[in-house]
Parts: sequence; structure tokens; C-alpha cells
Amino acid sequence: MLAVVETGGKQYKVKEKDVIEVEKIDSPEGATITLDKVLLVDSGSQHLIGSPYLPEAKVVAKVLKHLKGEKIRVFKYKPKKNYRRRKGHRQLLTRLLIEKIELGGE
Repeated sequence: MLAVVETGGKQYKVKEKDVIEVEKIDSPEGATITLDKVLLVDSGSQHLIGSPYLPEAKVVAKVLKHLKGEKIRVFKYKPKKNYRRRKGHRQLLTRLLIEKIELGGE
């Protein structure tokens, strides 16, 4: 079974037992969360597409770890003006284990 979920303003294609990294979710490590913004579910024989979401579908995931992503360098530069600015940023992430994909009829 496959699903497309939306969290943190981004969409992720997930299957059961997948491990994904999403933008930080305020839940403690080891907690079980429910992602209810499901856009699509494909169970092999059945294809369900939401408009925009499927109200009866949800994805159950377990919070494995909170971490920081790789450092991104931002550099501003204006030629001939001696203007240079350098900044760095590390995004806060949450690692999730997808436990199951549920439909309303199951």
C-alpha cells in the first residue's frame, strides 16, 4: 500500500515501514502521531485520490528522533560595492517510521 501525505508544506510518498525525515513536529521521541492530510492512497486494486485530501484516510507514524539537517550557506554579494554577507542555517527535522496506512473502511 502506498500513500502521498502532506506535512510541513511538503508532500511525501510513503509505504509501510518507510523512514522519512520531515520538518520538525512537536511530539516527543517514541510518540505515535497521525498524519491526516492524505492526498492519495494506492492499495494495488484500489486507487483513491482526494480533492484535496481524503477525509477517511490517515497514516500512523512513530517519532524516532529529532535532529538537524545539513548546514546551508547563504551568501549575498554585490559586485564593485564591497558588500558581502554570509549566513548559515540548519533546519530542524523529525525522523518518522511509517507504521500503517489506514482507510476509513478498514
